[in-house]
Amino acid sequence: MPLEAPLPSAHERARELNARYTRHGATAVLRHALSDPQVGRIALVSSFGAESVVLLHMLSVIDRTVPVIFLNTEMLFPDTLIYQSAVAERLELTDIRRIRPDRAQTLLRDTDGLLHRDDADACCALRKTEPLERALRGFDGWITGRKRFQGGARADLQFFEADSDGRIKVNPLAHWAKADVQEYLLNNRLPRHPLIKQGYASIGCAPCTSKVDPGEDERAGRWRGFDKVECGIHFENGRAVRS
Repeated sequence: MPLEAPLPSAHERARELNARYTRHGATAVLRHALSDPQVGRIALVSSFGAESVVLLHMLSVIDRTVPVIFLNTEMLFPDTLIYQSAVAERLELTDIRRIRPDRAQTLLRDTDGLLHRDDADACCALRKTEPLERALRGFDGWITGRKRFQGGARADLQFFEADSDGRIKVNPLAHWAKADVQEYLLNNRLPRHPLIKQGYASIGCAPCTSKVDPGEDERAGRWRGFDKVECGIHFENGRAVRS
């Protein structure tokens, strides 16, 4: 739904939306986000990772035509690409937008494909942040699958927040516990990412994702050995989040 004018700032709108929907559940928040004139034109951004199918399924039940932006960084596991196609077909999502890094910039800035070894932030900027910024042009908001239990800067996550570009970011699963995710997966018989059985708990690009040992935080396998916990598409005050 197009935004209504005149508009308060994104931060003001996020506060108002959180106050309005504070007692709503995940499905209700998602449904309202798709139609609330304070949110505007919106897309769901999905990695088709370990738990992504939950939010994708919710969206498919409400409106299969909502755009879904999938960032193919060209560094993903082959399993993720196969899983993405299978999930999109099963849920009958009709507007999957597969986004890739700019080829000229990739050849210029990551000629040998090894940028992630020397500067993981620069690699994420090239392969995730910049392509997403281009993909979100024309949208007033976007939906993510982030949750408080994932820890770090996500511990105080709200349903609605303002991003650094003045868009509304919607986090319908913000208040869910790990058990809620597992229950939804089981009750709806949703397909799991094939790498989960191999010990991967949080799945991103292949070079920067490792298996997680029992007792480790589920995101411990992302950028192991780096002082880095976010890829850069989620910002606080315009800067990539750090632990």
